[in-house]
Amino acid sequence: MIALFTALTVIGTMIKIPLPTGAFVHLGNAVLLLAVLFLGYVKGSLAGGLGFAIFDMLNGYAIEAPYFIVESFIVGATAYGLFLLYHKKPTHIWQIIIIATGTGVVKLIMTQIKNMVRQLYLGMDFPTAFTTAIFSLPATVVNVVLTAILVSFLYFPLKRALATIL
Repeated sequence: MIALFTALTVIGTMIKIPLPTGAFVHLGNAVLLLAVLFLGYVKGSLAGGLGFAIFDMLNGYAIEAPYFIVESFIVGATAYGLFLLYHKKPTHIWQIIIIATGTGVVKLIMTQIKNMVRQLYLGMDFPTAFTTAIFSLPATVVNVVLTAILVSFLYFPLKRALATIL
């Protein structure tokens, strides 16, 4: 199942909508969240992290691959922590929305930190780096919203389908 979710993360990230900023909207984050919910924290985060790393290496972003493995485990920990609030058995769509929203907030924070560190490395002072990094967040905001919508609609049907094979 790790290999399946790794492959789905790669494919989900390859299905992208480019934005004028050079960033893109994709489905990979939704696959990562579903992987954590269905496989657990370690296996799900590993599947998502490997999927993002493979995508990065195949598409000219190899320098970013280690970061996305680490980010997958941090975001995955948030998702799994929220999942545990419902004893790993959410029964309502609003519970999935809460998990996805909390996870999305952490994703936004991680993206802001990554982009700010990049600007600091390039020599900007802290206030300028922080402000510049904020302008890179719109693509992540769209990805977070898309992830929350997709996972909210896919979780329960996939849970029923996977129950027959897991």
